Amino acid sequence: MKLSQFKFKLPEDLVALYPHQSQHTITKKDGAKETFTVTRADECRLMVAHKKSGKIEMLKKSAKGKPVKGNFLTFWNVVDYFGEGDAFVFNDTKVFPARLYGTKEKTDAKIEVFLLRELNEEMRLWDVLVEPARKIRIGNKLFFDDTGTMVAEVIDNTTSRGRTLRFLYDSPHEEFKRNLFALGEAPLPKYIIDKRENHHATADDLVNFQCVFAKNEGAVTAPATGLHFSRELMKMMEIKGIHSAYVTLHCGLGNFHEIEVEDLTKHKMDSEEMFIGKEACETVNQSKKGGHHVCIVGASVAKATETAVGTDGLLKEYNGWTNKFIFPPYNFGLADSMVVNFYHPESPLLMSTAAFGGYDLVMEAYELAVKNGYKFGCFGDALLIVND
Repeated sequence: MKLSQFKFKLPEDLVALYPHQSQHTITKKDGAKETFTVTRADECRLMVAHKKSGKIEMLKKSAKGKPVKGNFLTFWNVVDYFGEGDAFVFNDTKVFPARLYGTKEKTDAKIEVFLLRELNEEMRLWDVLVEPARKIRIGNKLFFDDTGTMVAEVIDNTTSRGRTLRFLYDSPHEEFKRNLFALGEAPLPKYIIDKRENHHATADDLVNFQCVFAKNEGAVTAPATGLHFSRELMKMMEIKGIHSAYVTLHCGLGNFHEIEVEDLTKHKMDSEEMFIGKEACETVNQSKKGGHHVCIVGASVAKATETAVGTDGLLKEYNGWTNKFIFPPYNFGLADSMVVNFYHPESPLLMSTAAFGGYDLVMEAYELAVKNGYKFGCFGDALLIVND
């Protein structure tokens, strides 16, 4: 397919800059009512697309089974489409506070440094992106705190914006990382940071931009669909007999890079490190062999499981890297269901969604989402694709 086939008009006000918030009203002992606002990503809107029938659901139904106008499905309704023995596959990567702000020696020019990954633990070497890149050259020293304790030297250029930094910090590694991360912010995507009034992440973002089941540190952006799963929702799934399996794919920035070729077969994705263990394979394969549903949570899980699925349709253990780029037409080998967020035009995330649900059905769902004011992006609303 062509890049231009994934272009659509997305109004700026439909891009979510913060997680979904809900208003809740409580009645006090004296009968007075108090309304307050809470952040509840699990109460965002949910749209459901049915692959075989082509039906798209947006509204809850009355007792008579008729859609109720204005009463949209919420993410909690995801459990209504699954039952005992089904399995959800989650990405348990953990986001670290990768965005730092510092100054350049002598000039005191303000510099943004985005940590990508640690290259050498002993030498304190990190692969980073810098902004503005034109001001940062090999040999420059960057300062990240007022005391001059956290200092890094630029030792190599990697890409136009990429640099290798050596942190000049003499302490045990765990202490170094703890102090380095204490200076960082949650690595929200630029499309969020640039539109926020103060252009910064908040302390709350360190919590809100992390899945409740996050375990293995290494991601520089969150597996966004997983953000909707609260502890309460996952407990409800457990009570219903729905199994949870966890794979790890350390999400990088590749999904946010602009695709520069019209022919999608010529686009190359960045590589991301991933791990799939024995326990996850056993959980998923048991459900699949039993004829139950397997639902992948987000495009990162789609990439991981499709990298590791065997020709027999079962999940295999994996320890390595993947640069898999999924776009239509593509035959998925493992899952029969998928839940994802609504994403930007011409993004690899949208292409992965369209590959799973079918181009025409997914683009119809996106058209309805724009028309009905659904929110897009990492903090946006969700789309469930089922196989009936």
